[in-house]
Amino acid sequence: MKAATLRIFLAVHTWVGLVAGMALFIAFYAGAITVFEHELQGWEHPAEPMPTREAGFAESQALVEAVLAGHPEADHQFFLTLPGHHGPEPVLFWFDEASGAQQRFTLDEAGQLQQRDARAGWIEYIYDLHFTAGLPRTLGIYLFGVFCILYGLALVSGVVIYAPAFLKDLMALRIGRNVKRLWQDAHNVVGMLSLPFHIIFAWSGAVLTIGFVMLAPFQFLVFENKLLTILERDFEVAAHVEPAGEPRPMLPVAELVRLGERALPGIEIDGISYHEAGDANAQATMFGALPQRRLNSMGGIAVNAATGELQNAVGPKDFTPGMAMLRGIQHLHYGNFGASAVKWLYFVLGLAGAFLFYSGNLLWVEARRKRRQVEQPRRTRVMAGITLGVCLGCVAGVSALFLGAVFLPGTGAALVYNAVFLACVAWGLLRPPPRAAFELLWLCVVLTALIPVAGWIGSGEHLFAAAWQGHWHRFLIDATALVMALAFWRMAVATLHRARTGDPNSVWALGTRPDGVPPSGTTEPA
Repeated sequence: MKAATLRIFLAVHTWVGLVAGMALFIAFYAGAITVFEHELQGWEHPAEPMPTREAGFAESQALVEAVLAGHPEADHQFFLTLPGHHGPEPVLFWFDEASGAQQRFTLDEAGQLQQRDARAGWIEYIYDLHFTAGLPRTLGIYLFGVFCILYGLALVSGVVIYAPAFLKDLMALRIGRNVKRLWQDAHNVVGMLSLPFHIIFAWSGAVLTIGFVMLAPFQFLVFENKLLTILERDFEVAAHVEPAGEPRPMLPVAELVRLGERALPGIEIDGISYHEAGDANAQATMFGALPQRRLNSMGGIAVNAATGELQNAVGPKDFTPGMAMLRGIQHLHYGNFGASAVKWLYFVLGLAGAFLFYSGNLLWVEARRKRRQVEQPRRTRVMAGITLGVCLGCVAGVSALFLGAVFLPGTGAALVYNAVFLACVAWGLLRPPPRAAFELLWLCVVLTALIPVAGWIGSGEHLFAAAWQGHWHRFLIDATALVMALAFWRMAVATLHRARTGDPNSVWALGTRPDGVPPSGTTEPA
């Protein structure tokens, strides 16, 4: 390949990585955590016994009736999750168009209706971080769609750059005094070995965030505004029916579930979507797991909620090509297949992806330092500070959410995360980079190491008691937090060693003033 062409690909790879890299770091780090979304549900509370099947149905029915009585405007559409895979209590979700927010309803022990913003919980906030980076939800989703496309460009350009030396340098980790070469090797190895995973994420992320936007040219220019109608059968189990305007009571939750189980034998229904509740044409669409040796294991049954008339039943083997592709993309993106082994694989690959973007920015900083002079360009110091603040601020902020769930239960998750995150960004910009890196890493160590302590206080069950009682989800969460705290501590030690003994002509060397310029003639640590 010509040198000029290679330089173009290198420029694309570098600048695309810088533009999208820090947002994608947040996406990968938060995404790695939320792979275990269901396991996180019971972390800060003692394990609650699962109700009997009939008791769960009765509580679910009471919840539906309470919501419709208190919020009759919710009858147009709402979603009910049943006790089971999602937790021991039923939960009802409804999007309130008046407030523009999704509401979450549960029943307390006295049977009274409890309501809160569905995205206010700490687990939900980490989940939202994965595709919004803490920005307003709609804006964040669209921006991440664009970042996923840029991410794809970075992957293509990175492969073109690295492909000529792929086999020779694939497993090369040249450990020595040249720290930049070691980071470059680690960046290349992680990127190439996890390339299939990154291709899946770039593609599926773009489809899931801005898929409808990408369909717009075909909708208006090719299919004369009829494309979404044509694709409806690929998005829904059954077409929606217009309300009849005739009130009619709906069948109980228990009877609806039994109708669904008869229509698709073997399905484990865990959620029901209601449309036009209380109308003669009310529709209930039930979803649940139905393993059939497919990537997608989800089945769906749509019935008339008033009469029980079956409208459609679709198992994984019966999906249309479009639905099979869409559901397959979702399962590939979230790792909802292969049970625990795949979840742990996605967790490790998610952390590796975060490292990829973090190391890419640090390599940019290191590549632009002046090797023969003490004074370094201001842009490298600013980029170093932003990278440290955003990336380590995300790590510290996510760990702080675990602590806030126990110690500040009445405080919004967004407030806890943003306070820690913005403080870290400011710290990264105001402090010299080597000091900021060491101090922010120690903040990550402390906050992450406190997660097992918070879990102990919140649940009354410490790490070893959880293992003894067989509560493996709590044990593994706390143990993983300790391992990650140890990793952050090791990074902090290495950072301090590099600052004291590395090349003094660097923004990572100690002895810098707050503006990042070393004092004249001084190369010793401050």
